[in-house]
Amino acid sequence: MVYQLGFLSPPTLQRLVVIAVTAIAVLTIVWIRRTQTHDNGDHGHSGLQLQDRFILGVPWGTILTIVFVSLVYLFLQDGLTHWRRPITIPFRAWSYFYPLGMLTAAFTHNGPGHLFGNLFGTLAVAPLAEYAWGHFPHARRAQSSSYSSIRMNPYARVLAVPCTAVIVGLIGTVFGLGPVIGFSGVVFAFVGFAVIIYPLGTALALIGADAIGVFITAVQSPTLTAGGRSAYLSPWWADIAIQGHALGLLMGVLLGLVVIRSRQLDEQSRPRALRLWVGVVLVGIQQSLWAVYWYRGGDTYVLYRAVGVALVIILAVVVTIAVMTNLNSRIHAGTNTNTDTDPPVSRDDKSENHGLNGKWRVATGVLLITTAALAGPAIPYNLYTTDNESLPGDTVVVRDYKLTYAEGVENGLVSAFNLTAFGETTTVTTSGVIIQSADRGIWTTAVSTGRLAFAGQSTVSLGGPGWRTPVHISRTGWTAGGNGTAYRVNASIGNAPTTNRDADKTTKQLRSQTVLYLSDPVTAAPQLANKTVTIVPKKTTYELRVNASNRTKTAPLPPTNTSVTISGLQFERKSKIIYVSYEQTRIALFEAETYN
Repeated sequence: MVYQLGFLSPPTLQRLVVIAVTAIAVLTIVWIRRTQTHDNGDHGHSGLQLQDRFILGVPWGTILTIVFVSLVYLFLQDGLTHWRRPITIPFRAWSYFYPLGMLTAAFTHNGPGHLFGNLFGTLAVAPLAEYAWGHFPHARRAQSSSYSSIRMNPYARVLAVPCTAVIVGLIGTVFGLGPVIGFSGVVFAFVGFAVIIYPLGTALALIGADAIGVFITAVQSPTLTAGGRSAYLSPWWADIAIQGHALGLLMGVLLGLVVIRSRQLDEQSRPRALRLWVGVVLVGIQQSLWAVYWYRGGDTYVLYRAVGVALVIILAVVVTIAVMTNLNSRIHAGTNTNTDTDPPVSRDDKSENHGLNGKWRVATGVLLITTAALAGPAIPYNLYTTDNESLPGDTVVVRDYKLTYAEGVENGLVSAFNLTAFGETTTVTTSGVIIQSADRGIWTTAVSTGRLAFAGQSTVSLGGPGWRTPVHISRTGWTAGGNGTAYRVNASIGNAPTTNRDADKTTKQLRSQTVLYLSDPVTAAPQLANKTVTIVPKKTTYELRVNASNRTKTAPLPPTNTSVTISGLQFERKSKIIYVSYEQTRIALFEAETYN
């Protein structure tokens, strides 16, 4: 039994308990650490020397990056007024001929879950990458040298973090495959940069980000009551931009190699080969880089799990070789080879350095080739833009957008190029709510047929910077047992945007419905007096059709609690069931489709 404490409800009390327990635990660990430091006579600092690497010990670059991404979601995507339904369609990277999408895709998100996932990931690994970079060059060697140039200025080095994040995001979009959206490519670049310097620390940081997510969820929803329920779920891995993630990781590794190449790392700072390989494998597995999949059209995907795991292991080997040969080459070559105090280099040393430099070039070349192989296919794909072919059926028009519903049509996005390999092909069909914009080069299935059939309704937000127009999609149908369902799909336009110059014209369309699609008629299995009954979807209603002796008679579907007689058969509509009566027989013939 749970007792209410004063004015505190049980959920509020549980939230306070979680927060209090966490605070007490942190304070206890800090006290133990200080006690151990005092007993050991060590009054200095241990672990990461934040003051030596960060201005005031704070990773300002990470904070600026998080603020920037959050502002994009709140204001550009209208997340401030529609937190759970941000505008996403115009901010995807549809092609090189759509600059708005190419410039914004890397910094926009599908919803709050997508946003927080990337922000937590950034908060977990970006400080490690920023620590490796440092606001003060090479562990703050001398305060006087910190402002000698822009490159040495700590404030400029702070800005280097968000600026690099923007550049990496844009590059990832340019070479990203498909209409990508999200900051995850940049997060993976932070991961790639950090993992080659702090391999296991990066893996632990990512696990810590997951733990923070669980803590926040526990505070938001202390108690969850759940039971068995129906749900329409696409495979979780089908929503992962695996190519963009891998590309971001490799860009981060290459940037890290540049930093390593420019510095002389001491013995303590150098990662060990085994630790580096294990760290990259753990990060790759934990971040689902193994989830290599293919789209087969409709709601069907195929996951190549074994191939993906093997690729992660191979990638870890390549990264380890590149980093370790880079380090060995740098250590043997030294950092001040042009100074008068350097000892003479023997012929044997020169030969060894040349060999190490050669290995470094080969390993780095392998990384560059791998990166190019990932990025290359995106170039012809992003050069393609959809044509202005008319969509099938009736359409809803909102400015330059056209929206309709169709089934079994060729996917205008995936089928841009007719390619076949390993039993898979890009020539696939799609079914669902289709959105097209010739001006923006957009062609996409916004809501699949399966999802609409499960939920019965969905809302698609069309718009752009400063405006949005929701379009509500609904499906209604009648099921004839195992013979299928007759249904129709309607669309209605929401409130017109205040910035729409054609507001008066658009207002006439408000609250009006457009029938986008009518399915084929469905015939019930039972026959009465050699008569078959079919339900036919029409634009304004459903129609009952009775076939007997090559003669057909029809009548509109009767309203609820009324009946109609066709060819001697009496049809009665009760609630969500249509009954047919003949002589002494009464059968439930059709049932209204139900949704979750």
